[in-house]
Amino acid sequence: MSMSTASLPVFEIGLNSLSALLDKAEAYAEAKKIDPAILLNARLFPDMFSLARQVQIVCDQAKNGGARLAGIDPPKHDDNEKTIGELKARIARTIAFVKTLDGATIDKASEREVTFPLGPDHKGHMKGADYLNHFVLPNFYFHLAIAYGILRHNGVEIGKRDFLGAIPMTMT
Repeated sequence: MSMSTASLPVFEIGLNSLSALLDKAEAYAEAKKIDPAILLNARLFPDMFSLARQVQIVCDQAKNGGARLAGIDPPKHDDNEKTIGELKARIARTIAFVKTLDGATIDKASEREVTFPLGPDHKGHMKGADYLNHFVLPNFYFHLAIAYGILRHNGVEIGKRDFLGAIPMTMT
């Protein structure tokens, strides 16, 4: 399997799934007459990031990881979204960016060293294939699953199919 096949469709499907989860969160907040900000600030545990931050990180993993594998600078996002609509717009911008990435260039990155920030003071260095398989994809799915978990924990009626999104498959 190529690096681009293992990443670009995963990012697009996961981000579309996340956007649909936020639609359900918005509908839930409206139906229950609760402020959507309550959901956006919800956490699974006090020392974990809020739902809004989880969404931002999912987007960052897709755009930053994809860009680094493609050998280009990722676009900057300010992490200032305060509404579901603003988070959905960030997701849409991220999907649009991911669609511009060159699969052939990503495919050539498997043995190239990728450098990436690890906090404010450190940098990580990995071969492209290791970066994708052991850093980007696990982090992408972790934060996507935590976002799902926060919403589910707070009563939003979602299930596994909502998390998986529109995965390409046939049923017999």
